[in-house]
Amino acid sequence: MTSGSHPEHTPDGRYIVVGGRRWRATDPDIPPEAAARLRSLLMAARRAVGAALREHDAEAERAARARVHTAKVALGERGEPWWEQSPAERRARWSRGLEALDG
Repeated sequence: MTSGSHPEHTPDGRYIVVGGRRWRATDPDIPPEAAARLRSLLMAARRAVGAALREHDAEAERAARARVHTAKVALGERGEPWWEQSPAERRARWSRGLEALDG
């Protein structure tokens, strides 16, 4: 994968392949604006994990890792597989994630 290119997807679209390893793909039904906001919040949480590690702040690290997990679940990359959820369940999942992370 080169900078700016999209990762390879499995034929069923459920996973991406990076370095020969499969990772669960983001739910493709998340509206683009919501998906972009969730990715932004995910990256902010990952930066917070790094900052907490540099500061040796275990409490801040736990909180930041919890935000990473919340964002990944909202994106459909963790938790119940998005392809096993109804459209209403999928919408509720990413909406709850945005509420939790923006709140």
